[in-house]
Formats: sequence, structure tokens, C-alpha cells
Amino acid sequence: MRGTLHTLDALWQLARLAVVTRGRLGGRYWHWRFETAFGSDPAHMPSRLERIKAMLRFGHWVGCMRRLAR
Repeated sequence: MRGTLHTLDALWQLARLAVVTRGRLGGRYWHWRFETAFGSDPAHMPSRLERIKAMLRFGHWVGCMRRLAR
């Protein structure tokens, strides 16, 4: 159950970030975020599944930080 709540929280936070950046997922912020998280060399990039897991962990972290800031 807790894993489901973490996943839903992560998806909510990622959707919120997409709205805040006006849906420009190919914009400078998201390009920078992707490069700092995964690098720019395709040979050293993690698998698609690992990238998705990392993005969900980032979304959950964003939610935790927002709750701490309240």
C-alpha cells in the first residue's frame, strides 16, 4: 500500500512540475534535469526501466520537500 501511495505522490508531483514548466518537457529545465540525472553519453545511460524508477523517486522526493516546506 505504501509503495502505491509513493508512486501516486510521485506521479502527482511530476504532473505538477509539467504544469509549472508549461508542458515544455523538451525545454531547457527538463533537458538540464535529464542531463544532471543521467548524463549525456548514451553508452553510460541506465536502462529505460531504471530511468523511470529514478524519475519516480525524484517525483516522490519533490513531494517530501514540498511537505517539509509547509
